[in-house]
Amino acid sequence: MKKYLAEFIGTFWLVFGGCGSALLAAAFPGVGIGLVGVSFAFGLTVLTIAYSLGHISGAHLNPAVTVGLWVAGRVNTNDVLPYVVAQILGAITAACFLYLIVTGNGSSIGSFAANGYGEHSPGNYNLIAAFITELVMTFMFLLIILGATDEKAPKGFAGIAIGLSLTLIHLVSIPVTNTSVNPARSISQALFAGGWALAQVWLFIVVPLIGAVLAGMVYKYFKAE
Repeated sequence: MKKYLAEFIGTFWLVFGGCGSALLAAAFPGVGIGLVGVSFAFGLTVLTIAYSLGHISGAHLNPAVTVGLWVAGRVNTNDVLPYVVAQILGAITAACFLYLIVTGNGSSIGSFAANGYGEHSPGNYNLIAAFITELVMTFMFLLIILGATDEKAPKGFAGIAIGLSLTLIHLVSIPVTNTSVNPARSISQALFAGGWALAQVWLFIVVPLIGAVLAGMVYKYFKAE
């Protein structure tokens, strides 16, 4: 149970810190952190959890990461479902807290940092653009995770590489989809945004999982004797 609790807390922190920065600080008058700040916020949540709880659960914080690691032979089959459940529950709990905070001054939740395409994409990018973006970004994210945590990789630097890679991913893809690469993060925000967000969340569940599976297969090929 310790590793599942660690995944719950870690994913809670990722959504609370990452989506919280987008909802509360991105456009704050005079001192808003903007796209760059939100990108670093997401990266910092992963970096901080990797070094604080990574030794307990591996700090997946993302169903796509768990599935990709499983395909690569790094995760026991019996752990996949409990990890995914813990991650989704952690994300939803963070979204609940964010809802209470955001509405604490009478504000509307708006899009609630939900992921979207078409008219709900920050840059009005279409479904095809969103599909390609999420596929490529998740694929590369998993390759980086698998490589940085490999037994032959330099020790002690995995959290930095993974955190900075998530920052880079957000810097590129926030304008396209508001950046998912994480089904738990997408589900939690869509539940509160409702309507269009729930109608479009399928893409942010399915495509990151496809990207993760492909990355797991490629890395398994790299490691084959």
